[in-house]
Amino acid sequence: MADTDNSGRREPGSGGPAKNGPGRPRESGGGILMGRPFGVPVYVAPSWFVIAALITWVFGGQLERVLPELGAARYLVSLFFAVAFYASVLVHELAHTVAALRFKLPVRRIQLQFFGGVSEIERESETPGREFVLAFVGPLLSLVLSGVFYLGLFAVEPGTVPAVLLAGLMISNLIVAVFNLLPGLPLDGGRMLRAVIWKLSGKAMTGTVAAAWTGRALAVAVLVGMPLLGYAGGYADEGFGSQESLIDALLAAILAAIIWTGAGNSLRMARLRERLPELSARALTRRAVPVTSDTPLSEGLRRANEAGARALVVVDGQGDPIAIVREAAIVGVPEHRRPWVAVSTLAQEITDGMRVWTELAGEELLEHLRATPATEYLVVEETGEIYGVLSAADVERAFVAAMAKPASS
Repeated sequence: MADTDNSGRREPGSGGPAKNGPGRPRESGGGILMGRPFGVPVYVAPSWFVIAALITWVFGGQLERVLPELGAARYLVSLFFAVAFYASVLVHELAHTVAALRFKLPVRRIQLQFFGGVSEIERESETPGREFVLAFVGPLLSLVLSGVFYLGLFAVEPGTVPAVLLAGLMISNLIVAVFNLLPGLPLDGGRMLRAVIWKLSGKAMTGTVAAAWTGRALAVAVLVGMPLLGYAGGYADEGFGSQESLIDALLAAILAAIIWTGAGNSLRMARLRERLPELSARALTRRAVPVTSDTPLSEGLRRANEAGARALVVVDGQGDPIAIVREAAIVGVPEHRRPWVAVSTLAQEITDGMRVWTELAGEELLEHLRATPATEYLVVEETGEIYGVLSAADVERAFVAAMAKPASS
């Protein structure tokens, strides 16, 4: 099971970054849209139906031993349990979402999937205290739900369908809470550990490195420990070759892979976040020269070469920018035709979203480009003066270079 995902932040079991490159549109899907609580879309991934079927089959087998009189109806009860359990997981994720929104952190979506749920939070917490709270509220709500279901047992008759369902939900929510409190990324407990080390060291990256490697150690422990616990807990006589042992080993391998991958992603995204301030609109902007709409392309390029510029901006009679001459369009015009082609035929009109302030940098810059996908953007000073043109391709290259740089702890 996983939990929150920053920038695309994701957790196993109940929920880690969905990643969009600079200038790319946000993801709009992720499965079947179930609703928008608090304005955040909730999707059910196709993989959920696989685990729902598995839960129905396993829980149905348990009901056959506990309530044999149900007959085939036990699978209907088991399906209800699977849906109710994932409703509990959704409450867990909504706790993260509400906390994130309270801290002014945008949440892209919630997705229910194979091993739980994912809350995709688009930005990192600004302080270790907020990071700790944001991580802790999910397991806390799962513990509360477990207590509520426990109290519900006193209101029903033992040995009945409601009693079995309440007991199952109590135990499952307790498992979700305890599992997510384990101190390793990408689990909630790992984020809490990261927050504590961040607070003590004063460095978010130090906390991330420690929590991520703890997560990898946890993945190894799950891979080895789950089959051993199952073996010691019930089928020692059947040996490791039994059906139960093989299922436990498969689930342990899948879960360990999710945790290991999530820990690695956390390290990678932390490294990127450490380098994001280098992605500055001012530093990446190409110098541009203004030209009128009827200027021949060859003349515009001559002026740009003389000025040492790499971009052309079309201006009106008052000198206000109205369009950007697209680099790809320039390349597509043969040199012998350039004196006869006006720059206006190769230009893209500047919309509000295509104006970028020179001081935009890091996550704010990437978020702006994601919100308005384009190939080029007009970069302006706070006074409105033209500074130059920002190419999405240049930002993409800088983004990749930032990812490739070694992290410091």
